[in-house]
Amino acid sequence: MSKYSLLINGELVPGASTMHVINPATEEVLADCPRSSEEQLNEAVQAAKEAFPSWSQTKIKDRKEIVSKIADIVEANAQELAQILTEEQGKPIGDATGEVYGMAAFCRYFASLDLPVKVIEDSDGRKVEAHHAPLGVVGAIVPWNFPLILLAFKLPPALIAGNTIVIKPAPTTPLSTLRVAELIRDVAPPGVINVITDLNDLGAALTAHPDVRKISFTGSTATGAKVMAGAAGLLKRITLELGGNDAGIVLNDVDPKEAAPKLFNSAFQNTGQVCIAMKRLYVHEDIYDEMCEELASLANETVIGNGLEQGTKLGPLNNKMQFDKVKELIEEAKSDGNVIAGGEVPDQPGYFIRPTIVRDIEEGSRLVDEEQFGPVLPVMKFSDENDAVERANATQWGLGGSVWSSDLGRAYALAEKMEAGTIWINKHSELDPTIPFGGSNQSGLGKELGAEGLEEFTQLKIINMAKA
Repeated sequence: MSKYSLLINGELVPGASTMHVINPATEEVLADCPRSSEEQLNEAVQAAKEAFPSWSQTKIKDRKEIVSKIADIVEANAQELAQILTEEQGKPIGDATGEVYGMAAFCRYFASLDLPVKVIEDSDGRKVEAHHAPLGVVGAIVPWNFPLILLAFKLPPALIAGNTIVIKPAPTTPLSTLRVAELIRDVAPPGVINVITDLNDLGAALTAHPDVRKISFTGSTATGAKVMAGAAGLLKRITLELGGNDAGIVLNDVDPKEAAPKLFNSAFQNTGQVCIAMKRLYVHEDIYDEMCEELASLANETVIGNGLEQGTKLGPLNNKMQFDKVKELIEEAKSDGNVIAGGEVPDQPGYFIRPTIVRDIEEGSRLVDEEQFGPVLPVMKFSDENDAVERANATQWGLGGSVWSSDLGRAYALAEKMEAGTIWINKHSELDPTIPFGGSNQSGLGKELGAEGLEEFTQLKIINMAKA
């Protein structure tokens, strides 16, 4: 087994204890990972605090160069990082490789941005400027479904804005982050980048730490509410990218054979473990039967297995807790609807579930009402477009949604009525570092990506100067 270390104040250090990281494809121990104590968390925050004054005064040009170097290092070690990612997360090696290169690309995008001073007024009497000032120490809490790409939502903009950072990866997928930390330990000054780990027992301490000025959190809505409550006492900044129950609406002018592969991939990418995966599908009654048949055929043809094996399309779920939850939802759905593909768990090690299509199911079923975060798609029938939109909007979440039609005007009119942070037309779950991303309702607060995502790591400072 490879040896992993925490990164605190520029030093690679062992944890106060260790914890097992499990390969979800085999259920075997992949590595003994360092586990931080609260004392080590405090040391990491203190290191970040002490590094902040100097780092915040470093020219943005130099900070951007460091982020670009991080991109270069990640890319140069893509093969190794992808293998670690597949082994700890479960996704196919091709998808893991894409995620590693995606992290590098996101770093380079943020390194292309600036935080220019805006002159609000320059008159005879005064000059007023708006500056984007850094916040201080940022706490970054990263989930297990996309450990590296979601790290790239947080690390590069935090650094470019002039903040220092303490990163806490998920306990089931800490290894790729720790390896990145080891590779980049000498790129930035000591204390600027710190990585600690836990068994989900240090999140509250990080969130409530008096020296942490912002929390950037990606994860479940329930945990996001706890983060918000923990940050409230000190009125610290938060960005929350939380759960979703994205709906897709397919109109009757769509060719099922042509659209089905796109819909399937939108729902089942990363074994359905995507916050913006399509999790509910509404199909017009005119094409409902044919669409269900096409989706079922695709599900039955899909190769599942160890992500390191050639030909694997879908890997396992990442952890036993999620595995058990999805199994439970499928069992309930068998009585609530008609399972036309999948629904079974292969008799083999690993947290595998066949991609599952459930038709003739309605709202009120847990599979429809909850975020399943797994390889299961409920497909529902509608006859009236406005009714479909009302049903799609009848949820506590509002992360993403999509409308599918050969008539773009018709699709656009429905998209305007859907309530979510991002509405796609004739596609779903597309992310681009240049486009702001965030949810509405209980899917989150704030924006990530784009220039707006960079500005989230700053505070607006106004300089108002009188002219004699």
